[in-house]
Amino acid sequence: MAFRTNSYQQLSFTDSLGGLTSREQKALERSWAKVFAEDIFPAINEEPFRVLYSSSASRPNTPVNVCIGALIIKEIFGISDDEVVENLMLDPRYQYALHTTSFDEQPMSDKTLSRFRKRCYDYESIYGVDLLHGCMTGLGTNIAKLMDINPRIKRMDSMMIAANIRKLSRIELLYTCVAKLVIYLHKNHCDNLIKGMEHYCDPNDYNKIFYYSNDSDTVNQLDTILKDADSLLKSCGTDYDDITEYQLLVRCLSEQTVVEEASRRLRTKEDGGFHSKMLQNPSDPDATYRVKAGKEHQGYAANLEETVGKNGSVITDYQFEQNHYSDSQFLKDSLARTEIQNEESTMITDGAYSGKENHDLAAEKNIRLINTDLSGKPIDDILADFVFNETGTKVLRCPAGYEPKSCGYTGGKSQQFHVSFLRDQCANCPNKDRCKAKIHKRVSSVSVSIKSHERAKQQRFMGTEEFRNFFKIRNGVETLPSLLRRQYHADRMLVRGLIRGRFFFGCKIGALNFKKLFTYRKGLGHYAQNPVLA
Repeated sequence: MAFRTNSYQQLSFTDSLGGLTSREQKALERSWAKVFAEDIFPAINEEPFRVLYSSSASRPNTPVNVCIGALIIKEIFGISDDEVVENLMLDPRYQYALHTTSFDEQPMSDKTLSRFRKRCYDYESIYGVDLLHGCMTGLGTNIAKLMDINPRIKRMDSMMIAANIRKLSRIELLYTCVAKLVIYLHKNHCDNLIKGMEHYCDPNDYNKIFYYSNDSDTVNQLDTILKDADSLLKSCGTDYDDITEYQLLVRCLSEQTVVEEASRRLRTKEDGGFHSKMLQNPSDPDATYRVKAGKEHQGYAANLEETVGKNGSVITDYQFEQNHYSDSQFLKDSLARTEIQNEESTMITDGAYSGKENHDLAAEKNIRLINTDLSGKPIDDILADFVFNETGTKVLRCPAGYEPKSCGYTGGKSQQFHVSFLRDQCANCPNKDRCKAKIHKRVSSVSVSIKSHERAKQQRFMGTEEFRNFFKIRNGVETLPSLLRRQYHADRMLVRGLIRGRFFFGCKIGALNFKKLFTYRKGLGHYAQNPVLA
């Protein structure tokens, strides 16, 4: 299938819009379709998707901008692929929005969207490039310009995304992995490898083992499952190394069990080796485990970067990863994707994104990082009054204004400065207890780190009126997780796997941004004024 661009469609003499009455045309002009057709569809960049298609002469592809536009509309209204295809054939609003009113026959079939998604999945799995991400962030940036939102103020937050899987106990996990491999071997006529294990192919076998047996049988059942697993490993040898079901069984056994004296048993805490990346359910091998705010999560995590202005806000970047990904790492990835800013911009985050390293990385991109909270215990405010040189490698003066007699530096993680002063300078200083000065026979010594100095400065800033205004801006990003869960069902995506989940999540971001633009175009938005955004 060859690639062909479809930047725009001009109206023809036989255009279907010509058959509408004036009343119907007015209704169409007032609908969501007009905003989508004029602001969203023309901004969809098809060129990056050229790599998904053949360069040789062949049947042309379904227009990429039609496919992406349809995927966004699908998330806007929460409908299925089939409903999108039907509505495109029967509803003038869909045709108007996707610029297909001049087509003799609508360009989408029942398989168009699923085939387009698979091309994107396969490309990302091979090359590690999420083509949809660039498209959706580009649309977000364009929407921000249309809404006259200055990109100098941004805010960030993360959210947990539940995987579409059932929580399994360890014995259920082992059983499921064994059963999947047995069923695969049975379907491929390898019954000689599963003698005595045919019961795993029975749909009712799971219920018989876990729901219609006594608790006293659990130990025997576990022993049987482990023996069957070892038997399968021995029978399969190396002939099935490339089979997903075999790989999952090997992974599960390596994570959940240990072999001791030629006998396999469940791994315990004393054996070690438990981690958040362990297999949760073979139906979704990418899903990971995390405890956050006292709640257990199985699945993924998303990071949202929103550009804020006096006319509203738009998501201009996002990330979707396994849920063991930290907020700090999300910020580092975002900064790595960001070019150096011509004028200083501001990124407002919560305390999970704090840290001197993150502040330094942001400063390199001419970004001022503001944390509305700080992790860890508060420190004494006086540490903010120590004066360092420009490179941060030497203490020049203490809070009382004394120059140190000597200054030693300890590198590594501690990054401590061991500073010596004349004995009487610290002994007679009212700040000696707050600085935790140590008085010796001839000199006094104080230990201070550049990290504690920067943290004290942040704590001091948090008491200012400017900070309170930034804090109010940061609160608005908390609505995004709620919107994505309630209106776009982010926790109930009917897909499994990191790449597929990331694709569907990107479409939801596009739908959410369109809703923001539509609200702005209709003058329905009410935005609280903030001096920072003026």
